[in-house]
Amino acid sequence: MRDIVMLAVLPVLLYAMWQRSFIALAMWPWTALFFPNGWLYGAAGSIRYNLLFAGITIFTYLIQKNKAKVHFGAMGAMVLLFFAWTTVSTTMALSRPEIAWEIWSRFAKVIMLFVFIVLIVEKKLHVDAILWGVVLSIGFYGNVEALKFIASGGGHKIAGMDGHVLGDRNELAVAFVMTLPLCVYLLSEYGKRSRIISLGLIGTMCLLVTAVIGTQSRGGFIAMLALGGYLFIKSDRKFLLGVLAVILAVGLAQIVSSEWTSRINTINEAGEDASFMGRVVAWKLSFIMASENPFFGGGFKSLEFLPVWRELSKEFFSYSWFYTGDALPPTQFARAAHSVYFQVLGEHGFFGLAIYVFCLVSAYRKTGRVAKTTRLRGGPAWLQQLATMLQLSIFAFALGGAALSFAYFDLIFTLFGLAIVLEARIMPAVLAAQASQVAQAAQAKPAPSLAGVPA
Repeated sequence: MRDIVMLAVLPVLLYAMWQRSFIALAMWPWTALFFPNGWLYGAAGSIRYNLLFAGITIFTYLIQKNKAKVHFGAMGAMVLLFFAWTTVSTTMALSRPEIAWEIWSRFAKVIMLFVFIVLIVEKKLHVDAILWGVVLSIGFYGNVEALKFIASGGGHKIAGMDGHVLGDRNELAVAFVMTLPLCVYLLSEYGKRSRIISLGLIGTMCLLVTAVIGTQSRGGFIAMLALGGYLFIKSDRKFLLGVLAVILAVGLAQIVSSEWTSRINTINEAGEDASFMGRVVAWKLSFIMASENPFFGGGFKSLEFLPVWRELSKEFFSYSWFYTGDALPPTQFARAAHSVYFQVLGEHGFFGLAIYVFCLVSAYRKTGRVAKTTRLRGGPAWLQQLATMLQLSIFAFALGGAALSFAYFDLIFTLFGLAIVLEARIMPAVLAAQASQVAQAAQAKPAPSLAGVPA
């Protein structure tokens, strides 16, 4: 049935994408995050949707007339520099070359998506289409899994699909948290137009919170709590958020298991938790790799290559100031870095990490500036809300990714592209149009009559 529905809808989607390149662009991250091939089993499952939609996006842009002026700015240049830096590090990778180049090719597709977001997106409709694509992919999966979690009385453990970019439950939890602010923005814009959309988005937000709980991810839980506090401060609907938070807390308390409670309680005892200290060991080995290869690091997946892991372990006690408690590197297997920051540090060196952090900070500050400038200049509420929610999503990634090997996630680079076009293209156009309307209204106002005024 799924294959029949997909094959029936596909021609309509292809026609719409052919007519409007921004629709094809919105479907690009949707396929990456939804992973349609994981849901299909028949003839429809053999189609490479991400490649198909990406190809249509590129082609329709190339034949498009009246293209928007290209503006990457300093941040865009740094994103491209980071990709160039990873290319050089891949040529000198310490891991297996075939694995390093495979990860590089995946990252190249993410950078291509970033580039075409900067090239194509030029108005609110384009941004909204992309955000709907994110919510209808990550949000949809979160809804399905959360309903399973509730139906099982808290027994269902939520994880991603095999072979998917969000296959790891911890990464999936952070993706759920990143999607929450996007739902808030879409609710503020489209919820008032349709009661069905309003209820759907509110339900999705509640189920995403439930899904984070269902993953049993401590990092995701911490990111969600931090985002909730930040969102409460930023929101104009504090009472509504407070009521929803209380209802969710009471409802979830009835179904969460003692296993989940015990796992979350270990957050207070991180220094004694073997799992957490094992991550600290991986962080230390990533630092050692960067110290021995300061410019370009070890390349993609280098830390997870057992010969490299064992070689780095020989220098473990040479950096005694890097505290790991009683935890030592295992000799039977290698581990991932378990932090976007240490992942980039080990794989691409100190300069690679500096570029990456610059991009994160720049995207966060750009969205903040858009929100502030819009407010000070009396711009539309939707623009301020959009910028604020994008900023919160970036914040969720920066915090939640501190304990995950998640540095090259499609969604964060999508947000990078949206931050650039929001400040460089959309905000100036919206504020200029508003100023023009105000000026025209002032000119159209009739001059005060002088009748009856004595000479």
